[in-house]
Amino acid sequence: MTPRIDALQYANWSEKIFRQMRAGGVDAVHVTITYHENFRETVLNIEAWNRWFERHPDLIFQGFTADDIDLARNTKRTAIFLGSQNPSCIEDDIGLVEVLHRLGLRFMQLTYNNQSLLASGCYEADDTGLTRMGREVVMEMNRVGMVIDMSHSGERSTLDAIAYSTRPIAITHANPASWHPALRNKSDRVLRALAESGGMLGFSVYPHHLRGGGSCSLDEFCRMVAETAEKMGIEHIGIGTDLCQDQPDSVVDWMRAGRWTKARDYGEGSADNPGFPPMPDWFRDNRDFGQIESGLCAVGFSPEEIGAVMGGNWARFFRQSFGAAERPDQEVAQ
Repeated sequence: MTPRIDALQYANWSEKIFRQMRAGGVDAVHVTITYHENFRETVLNIEAWNRWFERHPDLIFQGFTADDIDLARNTKRTAIFLGSQNPSCIEDDIGLVEVLHRLGLRFMQLTYNNQSLLASGCYEADDTGLTRMGREVVMEMNRVGMVIDMSHSGERSTLDAIAYSTRPIAITHANPASWHPALRNKSDRVLRALAESGGMLGFSVYPHHLRGGGSCSLDEFCRMVAETAEKMGIEHIGIGTDLCQDQPDSVVDWMRAGRWTKARDYGEGSADNPGFPPMPDWFRDNRDFGQIESGLCAVGFSPEEIGAVMGGNWARFFRQSFGAAERPDQEVAQ
């Protein structure tokens, strides 16, 4: 059987959620541990996760390599892979990429909506692409084995990252803009380039990324997955729910505004809908992954294709991505 993998969650973590992961048969989850936090604050967040791992070793453990997906399946636990949704954690020091990788960070977005030191976010009026530092950090992430995530980045910056990176990149949580034109969703041009380079797209169930918001039906969502599979190829798609379970609205304010503004930023929300939007009734928590599988079956996916989308493709991508890149002068032992 293929694993179940979710390429992005940012929940208000608790034993309840960890048990729901197990009830849903979720073998691995990429979790956001930091948004606008600096390096020291990010380390404190890793310390907090260390406490979760100590308290619940029967439910979760920290994943470092793709082999940990197999370990999770064999021990009936969930492997937790750490990631950042902004490069604030490396401050202006490229050396911290390797430090954080050694601590277990396996994903880093080059932007979170706004311009960063590395690239332009999807909310900026002018997308100038990868910066000088951005190109250097992409090379360093390629070298150590940290996945470049462009989920919140602008069009040109995303295309630049795809072109400049020597390893396939990921868009861990977004949907096609042709299906629902949210600022965070991705154009067909980006999706084609992503697939041609060997990258991965994780489909989001966050309501602002869905046609119809929380009222989007499972059938609509799964038909969108099928249409995207036709465009990109089945091997380049997976699930990245962007599940923000049990979070208070103060957290979405931190995600959107951080420390960069004194005003309240509504992101993809509005003054009338400022907080977390209601989830669709077919995906409330980790116990509902089976509903997505059933929906994919109903729109014509084969069992093998369902396995690939629900985790097999991510498992392959993790295996290709998490190890250090071989140097050109390295000889493979015979």
